[in-house]
Amino acid sequence: MEPHGKEEAGSPEQELLSSPSPWRVLPILSEQQSGPVELVPAYAAPVLDPRQTSRLVREVSAALPLPAQPHLKRVRPNLDASLPHALELLLCLAGDDSGTCTLSELLPPAVDPHGLGPPFLVPVPARPPLTRAQFEAARAHWPSTFHEDKQVTRALAGRLFSTQERARMQGHMQQAVRAAQRAAARGLRAVGAVVVDPGSGHVLATGHDCCSAATPLLHATMVCIDLVAQGQGRGAHDLGPHPACSFALAAAPQAIRPGTVRKLDCCDKDGEDGLPYVCTGYDLYVTREPCVMCAMALVHARIRRVFYGAPSPDGALGTHFRLHARPDLNHRFQVFRGVLEDQCRRLDPDT
Repeated sequence: MEPHGKEEAGSPEQELLSSPSPWRVLPILSEQQSGPVELVPAYAAPVLDPRQTSRLVREVSAALPLPAQPHLKRVRPNLDASLPHALELLLCLAGDDSGTCTLSELLPPAVDPHGLGPPFLVPVPARPPLTRAQFEAARAHWPSTFHEDKQVTRALAGRLFSTQERARMQGHMQQAVRAAQRAAARGLRAVGAVVVDPGSGHVLATGHDCCSAATPLLHATMVCIDLVAQGQGRGAHDLGPHPACSFALAAAPQAIRPGTVRKLDCCDKDGEDGLPYVCTGYDLYVTREPCVMCAMALVHARIRRVFYGAPSPDGALGTHFRLHARPDLNHRFQVFRGVLEDQCRRLDPDT
C-alpha cells in the first residue's frame, strides 16, 4: 500500500513527514481481539512411551473430543527439562473445582492408557487467539492454531496506511480541528468533526459541538450525521445559527444525491419508511472519541470507519465500551485513534 516514486516538495506527504508532532493511528479492536487470553483448566498426561503417541492421539481425540476448543493441539513438548518424558497429551477439560484424578477416572474404556503417565492439571486457552499478541500468550500455556488476520497485524504495527493515506487523514482531521476552534470561539465545546467520502476524498459535512440548554443532543458527531441527512433531503435540526456547520454535495456521479438510497453490500435492508442509511460507505473524522449516544447514532447511520484524535473519559469507542464491534448489533464499523492526537487533546483538556 506504500506509494511509489518520490514525493514532491510541499506536497501533503512532505508536510506529514516534516510535522513537528508525529502521530500514530492505531485500531480499536473488539473486546475479543484486545482482551487477555482466557484460560480454563484441563487434564493432560505425560507420554511415557513415544511409540504410542499416534495411537493415543487418535483414541483420545475420538473418545474425548473438544468441539468448543478446536484450536487446541493435542500434544505439546515437555517444558520441564527435569522430567524424562518428551511429550504431553491433552486429555479433556476440567471443572473449576477439579482435583487430582487417575487415568481410569478420566479415560473411557475405548482408550487404552498404555504409554501414559499420571494426569495433571494445566491451564489452556479457552478460545482461539485472534491477534499475534494473543497467540504468543496462548502458546505459553498450550500450543494453539492461529489464523492470522494480516490486516489487523499491520494495523497494530502502525503499517496499515500508506504515507499518502496518512497525509489525507491528517488533512481531514485538520479540518475537524478548525471546526472545533470555531466552536470554541463561539463559547461552545471545542469538538469538531467531518464526514468524508473515501472514494473521492470529498468532505461532505463539517460540524462542531452545538449543544445548548435547548439542544443538548447536538454533539459534533450528531451534527455531522444530521448534515448528511439534510443533504439527502432529510435532517431534523436547523443549523443556520452555526455557519461553520455545513454540507457539500459530492460532485462524483456515484455520490449520494438528495432523496436517494445507497444500498448496503450485505443483506441489511432499508427501513420500512424507505429512508436511506445516511452514512453508508462514509468515514467520520472527529477530534474527540464519541460518547455512547454518538456511537449508537453512527451504528444506525451505517458509518464505514471512524477516526478520532483523542480519547474521552466517557468514550464509547475504546475507553469505556467498544460499541462499534459488538456482535449483537446489526452494523459494525472500523475505528482508529491517534490522528493528530496532541492537537486534539489541547482542544479539549479533559480528554
